[in-house]
Amino acid sequence: MQKINIAEKFSLFDDLWSPKIITELNGQQIKLAKVKGSFVWHNHANEDELFYIIKGCLTIEMHDQKITLHAGEMFVVPKGVEHNPVAEEETWVMLFEPGAIKHTGNVLHEMTVENCERI
Repeated sequence: MQKINIAEKFSLFDDLWSPKIITELNGQQIKLAKVKGSFVWHNHANEDELFYIIKGCLTIEMHDQKITLHAGEMFVVPKGVEHNPVAEEETWVMLFEPGAIKHTGNVLHEMTVENCERI
């Protein structure tokens, strides 16, 4: 058991759209990601996905609405909802999601990360 310094973990990587696992609890993985630009439209048929913004601004596009999140805000995308995260500037995100979730959900894309690195 040890404490986790979030800022220190973010300092360990620079790649975008490539979540890093920092810990797990009860079958959930806590991941950090740096994002910029547009990701890929996708959904997670069986899993909810929580986005918590550490730094920057992230817009989660859905077909019927857009949710814009700033540092200190979070949003849960319900399972089955197609969405596309977009960040105009580099944004730091903490993700809470089941360990079995696929990075791009039901879509295989050049941005897909098959196995997230642990840091």
